Amino acid sequence: DNWAFLYAQRLALKQELPLHVCFCLVPTFLEATMRHYDFMLRGLREVAEECAELNISFHLLLGYAKDVLPAFVVEHGVGGLVTDFSPLRLPRQWVEDVRERLPEDVPFAQVDAHNIVPCWVASPKQEYSARTIRGKIHAQLPEFLTEFPPIIRHPYSPSCPAEPIAWEACYSSLQVDHTVKEVEWATPGTAAGLAVLKSFITERLKSFGSHRNDPNKAALSNLSPWFHFGQVSTQRAILEVQKHRPKYKESVDAFVEEAVVRRELAENFCYYNENYDSVQGAYDWAKTTLKIHAKDKRPYLYNLQELEQGNTHDPLWNAAQLQMVREGKMHGFLRMYWAKKILEWTHSPEEALKFAIYLNDRYELDGRDPNGYVGKRCLWSICGIHDQGWAERAIFGKIRYMNYAGCKRKFDVDQFERRYAPTH
Repeated sequence: DNWAFLYAQRLALKQELPLHVCFCLVPTFLEATMRHYDFMLRGLREVAEECAELNISFHLLLGYAKDVLPAFVVEHGVGGLVTDFSPLRLPRQWVEDVRERLPEDVPFAQVDAHNIVPCWVASPKQEYSARTIRGKIHAQLPEFLTEFPPIIRHPYSPSCPAEPIAWEACYSSLQVDHTVKEVEWATPGTAAGLAVLKSFITERLKSFGSHRNDPNKAALSNLSPWFHFGQVSTQRAILEVQKHRPKYKESVDAFVEEAVVRRELAENFCYYNENYDSVQGAYDWAKTTLKIHAKDKRPYLYNLQELEQGNTHDPLWNAAQLQMVREGKMHGFLRMYWAKKILEWTHSPEEALKFAIYLNDRYELDGRDPNGYVGKRCLWSICGIHDQGWAERAIFGKIRYMNYAGCKRKFDVDQFERRYAPTH
């Protein structure tokens, strides 16, 4: 289910050439820990096995793409290169670096395989909100939301077989924090991810429309880790979920809104705004209001370590933080509350954003993702991106406010707090 892969195979078949898949494993990436690398590498083992069955060579190259890929292209006489797309700064830089070092006669194509409507097709500019992009995306879904043609067993074999992958060497090449452990509830890989999709459709989809904002109810898809690592395609999820629209219209529409419109809105923001992870990226009204209130007296002030350990006066916030630390996934509704409280309890909006991004990227399996920087987490919650100005108040200014009492009206806060109580 990968349009870049499908396009590459189509080119190879047309030219009657073998097909190679390369993954460049970098030793460190933002705040990623062993939790993230293990999820990714275990998924890649499955990819390697599938490629072998399809007579496609899979290569795991250790190092940055610019250092290892151009040499691979020359050594194997590769005739063309196809890569996927990410709107984030580092992956875009990797693509640029490879482009500069490729032999001149090797064409290089990029396919946006993880959005349904390709990012640069959905809109040519930064969109203001879901309201301004929704119509543009829905208008193009008939063209892009189609079934995937199958990858076929590749008829042209490479002249020399791929090196067997030394998985242990891959692990020892990493320079990452091993103290953040893998999680038990999420098994990496496409097969496991598709099983989660199936259980969502049969067990949880019916209540997604009505209960997705209740952290005590099992109503979410929980698919974001597999989406993030490309192990399950969002397009596949939408195609499967949509089959149940006659039965669960409200839930299916809500899921499409979140997984397509909101997700691709976040991609749009990161693609067209280079300050997607800083207060500088906020709208002028938000920057102004945050600046006016930056010196307001905070009711509490916490440092990063106190936040990381879930050591605040607020048991709901602590429970949400501990859920993320233990499970690698915080409930979507609580991600908003969590980030807004960080704004309330730190010295400045800049510090709040820095702490929120650090914690999100370090513990969430789906961290380091456009949805994390923008979605209902960091910039939406702290800087009002894709939101509107609200009644002015201390610290927040016109940024939307959330509080404990509001959560108590929405769901059984005590039940959630008990579930993720500190163990010490």
